[in-house]
Amino acid sequence: MSATAERAYGLSNMTAPLRRVLVRAPCAEDLRFWREYGWRSAPDPADIAREHDALCELLAGAGAEVVLAETPDPGNPDAIYVYDPVLITDDGAILLRPRKKGRAGEPDAVGADLERAGVPIAGRLGEPALAEGGDLIRLDERTLLAGQGYRTSSNCVRALERDTGLEALVFDLPHWHGADEVMHLLSLLSPLDVDLVVAYPPLLPVRLVQLLAERSIEIVPVPDDEFETLGANVLALAPRVALVVDGNPETRGRLERAGVEVLVYEGPELSKGDGGPTCLTCPLLRS
Repeated sequence: MSATAERAYGLSNMTAPLRRVLVRAPCAEDLRFWREYGWRSAPDPADIAREHDALCELLAGAGAEVVLAETPDPGNPDAIYVYDPVLITDDGAILLRPRKKGRAGEPDAVGADLERAGVPIAGRLGEPALAEGGDLIRLDERTLLAGQGYRTSSNCVRALERDTGLEALVFDLPHWHGADEVMHLLSLLSPLDVDLVVAYPPLLPVRLVQLLAERSIEIVPVPDDEFETLGANVLALAPRVALVVDGNPETRGRLERAGVEVLVYEGPELSKGDGGPTCLTCPLLRS
């Protein structure tokens, strides 16, 4: 892993070079509860550990310091999706309130790991507001996109604006398969550069499509048959350098034709809880 960056934290967008990132290794004991957490099938403990190790090596090889979360959240296999319980800003971490009851302990667990990693807690979302990181996208230095759906409530917006100083723009998310299925804003769209995103246009809110057009942000469209295999869930390692889960060849080809360098990791076990590279990582520092 690379040497620790001079600054331990700070994010003003989601596409600047990734310097430091928090991840959580899968716990074999927690994986027993995959049904209760809505995973698609039982993960293999050995294979999921191998995939996570390989993901960490890839992140480190791309120049990021990989910080391992260590505070336990017993019985919660979703804890590997470290992006959801927290929002990282230039001032520190905002602890969120996941709607999924089994994930209620994640903000405290991640908060302890962040403080050990030198990231201060700058705020905490209070009741009754609900928000998961997967519904929050830093479009640029001034703008936070928020998806309102089954996981994130509209009353989180004013609190996040107060705590971050950002302008929050709210977009209604589609019902899709209902409340029990994961549908985050990051399920639909991932930033790749200041003027480029990858997205699944058929489910994008109209106002969001209009906003992208107004800001001259190009969309790389994900084909229908690669949406549910996480084609739109892409982590920017740097401007136009993308980390994707293996298995979406048409999306990868479209990204490459748009001038994006694509790095691929294997994730059939890691993604059984419907989490891709943006879910499995919590960027702490981009610069």
